[in-house]
Amino acid sequence: MRWEITREVGPTQGNQSLRDLLQRTWLLPRRFVHYLRVNRTVTVNGIYQSMNTPVKGGMQVHLAFNGEEFRTPESHYVVNRGIPCSVLYENQDLMVVNKPRGLKSHPNWQAESQTMMNAAAGYLADHPQAAPYMVHRLDQQTSGAMIIAKNPIVVPILDRNISLGRIKRRYVAVVQGQVTPSAGTWTQPIGRDPQDRRKRMVAGKAAQPAVTHYRILRQTATATLLALTLETGRTHQLRVHCAANGHPIIGDPLYFPGNTSQQGLMLHGIQQRIVIPFTNERRVITAPYPEEWPQAFREKLTEENE
Repeated sequence: MRWEITREVGPTQGNQSLRDLLQRTWLLPRRFVHYLRVNRTVTVNGIYQSMNTPVKGGMQVHLAFNGEEFRTPESHYVVNRGIPCSVLYENQDLMVVNKPRGLKSHPNWQAESQTMMNAAAGYLADHPQAAPYMVHRLDQQTSGAMIIAKNPIVVPILDRNISLGRIKRRYVAVVQGQVTPSAGTWTQPIGRDPQDRRKRMVAGKAAQPAVTHYRILRQTATATLLALTLETGRTHQLRVHCAANGHPIIGDPLYFPGNTSQQGLMLHGIQQRIVIPFTNERRVITAPYPEEWPQAFREKLTEENE
């Protein structure tokens, strides 16, 4: 599939070469820029220009890709229009959706159709030059804001912004007990649990560094509402860190066995602090709190995120 986009050089993005605009400012991978140059498929104001050409704010840059540039050139998710797709934010390159608890982020086999990415495929089915591409995932039992790319061009840009810490995900969780102190950082490394392939554990097999920042939003006699921010993205990181520090997330079937909750796993991706590709505009996208959460915690979430 051939992908083409036209984007305007921002008012503060001029006075540099086309190459620097593409690689340093817009964060296109070197391989993309190489293909654009070799295939002569980049134009400025409708005319092919060399990579050393200076650009100015307001110029129109057109990029055309044949597909060979991408690691995943086509989106093959089965279209499912029957799953609601709640879109919190959308532009021509990406969307942020509110994934429900209990819905998987993506399929594990080609024909699978009951996932968030299948719902996104249904939502985008009638949009020309748009298809869903995975950027990151949420655990099946975790709800909240999830970024989905709408073309393969922006996937490495979003990946780079995540690795640079320019895109930050913020979560809220209701955990067992009263957490002390009121704010802090957990840094225990996380690896696989050799006794249970579904689980991860602190200092487990092939453990990797993991950093979680927490802050108390509200406490009751038996539970604490935490704001959680990731610096790393290990599998089950928040669930493992909370449990390992004596405060498992309420409703967690893996790390709080025996605990039952009508609300299910009380972990929610409340915010995405994102950088918009090409414009580099910063936005904060907030997901509504889950309606099934206790009213006291929902009210606090509303106050915290206004």
